[in-house]
Amino acid sequence: MAQLLKQAQQMQQQLVAAQEELAEREVTGSAGGNLVQATMTGSGDLVSVTIAPAAVDPDDLETLQDLVVAAVRDAKRAADELAASTMGPLAGGLGGGGGLGLPGF
Repeated sequence: MAQLLKQAQQMQQQLVAAQEELAEREVTGSAGGNLVQATMTGSGDLVSVTIAPAAVDPDDLETLQDLVVAAVRDAKRAADELAASTMGPLAGGLGGGGGLGLPGF
C-alpha cells in the first residue's frame, strides 16, 4: 500500500510539472497565409493576435473576422496537440487508457 501511495505522489508531481510546462510554452496558429496569427499557451490561454495590414479591408470586415476565428482555432488545435504529447505519457500511466473517470485523466 505504501508503494502505491508513493507512486501516486510521484505521478501527481509529474502532472503538476507537466501542467506548469504547458502554461509556459506557447504555440501559434495562423490563417490566410499568415495574415492573421494567434498565439496561445499550451494550457489554452490566448496570449496575442497579430493582424497584418494587408488583412484589413474596411469594406470587408467579415473576412477579417473569419481569419481571426480560424487563427484562434488553429492555435487551439496546436495547444491541444502539445497538451496531448505532454500529458499523454502521464495519463497512460493511470491505467485503463487514463480512465480514472475524472476530466483530464
